[in-house]
Amino acid sequence: MPSLYDYRLFISHAWKYGDDYTRLVNLLDNAKNFSYYNYSAPKEKPLFPVGTPLTNSDIAKKITDKISPSQITIVIAGMYVQYKDWIQYEIDESKRMGKPILGIKPYGNVITPTYVSNNANEIVNWSTDSIVSAIRRLVK
Repeated sequence: MPSLYDYRLFISHAWKYGDDYTRLVNLLDNAKNFSYYNYSAPKEKPLFPVGTPLTNSDIAKKITDKISPSQITIVIAGMYVQYKDWIQYEIDESKRMGKPILGIKPYGNVITPTYVSNNANEIVNWSTDSIVSAIRRLVK
């Protein structure tokens, strides 16, 4: 049997909303016939060590470095209101680099923020099949 293709994903997230991120990663980990590499900064290996003085410029560069090798950016739309500036930056950088953007409506949400819906190549509901199928369609 041939090996699976490893999709290279950047998942936009904020640790305050870590449960949604963790749920999404678990969903992708358990998806049948789907393999991926996660370019996001995991909680156990943050962009910067604790106590490092941060500037917005430093953070932006690190985020750009994470998006660069990915093939697609995934945005959990429910995080948008709290982290609008950084999520807009991630969306804008992804577009600048020609990366498709997949918006995911959090479970139970009906409304998707306008900035996400206007910039996403596709928006899907919170289900393994719809997310994995959209990744496969958008990554060429």
